[in-house]
Amino acid sequence: MKIGELAKRTEVPARMLRYYEEQGLITPRRQQNGYREYDEYLVDRVKKIRGLLDSGIPTRIIGDMLPCLNQSQEIVVADPDPELREMLVRERDRMAERIALLEHHRHALTRYIAAMDRSTAATTAARVPT
Repeated sequence: MKIGELAKRTEVPARMLRYYEEQGLITPRRQQNGYREYDEYLVDRVKKIRGLLDSGIPTRIIGDMLPCLNQSQEIVVADPDPELREMLVRERDRMAERIALLEHHRHALTRYIAAMDRSTAATTAARVPT
């Protein structure tokens, strides 16, 4: 697929897709005419990259993390950096806080929708002639 189709399917601008390529996060094939050809598996990969970026993870770390997202395998870190570890722990904890907040909001919305449904049902029942 061409870059425009990948951009449309992933809702990531073509400019950002080129940046991902520059960072080594995605690797399109090149056709004989030099045009990029994006394989189907890149749709999922780009969505994962976007999600990690939205979570605050920098691209330099995402490149190392991507193999962990594709399949279950043993993760080997050749040269663990204590500062990087601390940053990742902070990001993970921040994600957990946001997830908890989103779950709280989802629960509140569910309760509100249920209340609306009860109100609609009561209004409808009141209108039905007996």
